[in-house]
Amino acid sequence: MASIQSPLTILGIESSCDETAAAVVRATADYDRPNGTILANVVVSQLELHASYGGVVPELASRAHIRHLYPVIRQAMSQAGVQFQELDGVAVTAGPGLAGALLAGIAVAKGVALAVGKPLIGVHHMEGHLMSPFLGQQPLHFPFIALLVSGGHTLLLLVRRFGDYQLLGRSRDDSVGEAFDKGARLLGLGYPGGPALSLAAQGGDPQAFHLPQVLLQREQFDFSFSGLKTALRLLIERQANLLEDPLQRRHLAACYQQALVTPLVIKSIAACQQLAIPRLVVAGGVGANQQLRQLLQQQAQQRQIELLFPALSLCTDNAAMIALAGLLRLAGGQSATMELNARARWPIETFVQHG
Repeated sequence: MASIQSPLTILGIESSCDETAAAVVRATADYDRPNGTILANVVVSQLELHASYGGVVPELASRAHIRHLYPVIRQAMSQAGVQFQELDGVAVTAGPGLAGALLAGIAVAKGVALAVGKPLIGVHHMEGHLMSPFLGQQPLHFPFIALLVSGGHTLLLLVRRFGDYQLLGRSRDDSVGEAFDKGARLLGLGYPGGPALSLAAQGGDPQAFHLPQVLLQREQFDFSFSGLKTALRLLIERQANLLEDPLQRRHLAACYQQALVTPLVIKSIAACQQLAIPRLVVAGGVGANQQLRQLLQQQAQQRQIELLFPALSLCTDNAAMIALAGLLRLAGGQSATMELNARARWPIETFVQHG
């Protein structure tokens, strides 16, 4: 892909799960260092809508997206001070995600692109997360190892440059985000589980209980978290009064969190060392977890590995990351037709290259 030196301005739309988001990003499509400037980034969360259900209800999410998409887009364009005719394209998350939620965003994106005569770009949600660290002041260079950790994905990639990826490892069962949510439910904590469990773990002793840290084969990079959830459930069942003691609950939350993040740290650092790439990027919602950040910072510093995170506000789902990924795809000559459809199960294997 050749770089385009003139800046492009892209409207991004994200509706893959329970955040309705629109953003306007401007950047020069430099594939060696594609840093983007966020002109506006608006997110409407559905947290309160789903909290009482303990998880996202797909039909409610879709209806909420339909209500919020146009107001969110208008707000983003207004904040950016950009007219629709000044856009170079409209990028939208095409998958993976909840089918109905994705379709809501795609339908609106098609309408905007058609109305203003601009290209439509379908974006893979995880490539959006992969680009989120480029939306900041900190310079970022290729190649790097990427740990993508979210509610639906746990992936370890070799990123040679934009669009050139090799899958190193993934979770064989639950994603780490799912494991956080399920553990939080077992501990009687709130929703969403990740932040609730992290808060409950503060001041707890991560060595108070023995929970397995599943590493599978150390020389390989796959993950597994379902057995850890089962171990937590069995421990609670064996000690019926365990959760009635606030201190013991804090210790248990700390132990569970430690057991979740330790394999992420070990395998990410090992990938950097084995492939001789001293640069690690962590993105996705679980990338905001402070325990994960602290452990990675310690290990990376000891091994002289450059460690980069997106801003906390860009770890969770947002449209700025979708806009930047779409911008780079457009600059490479890629766009979608009005036949663009949702891909609720868009396996990363069909998207990345295998080395």
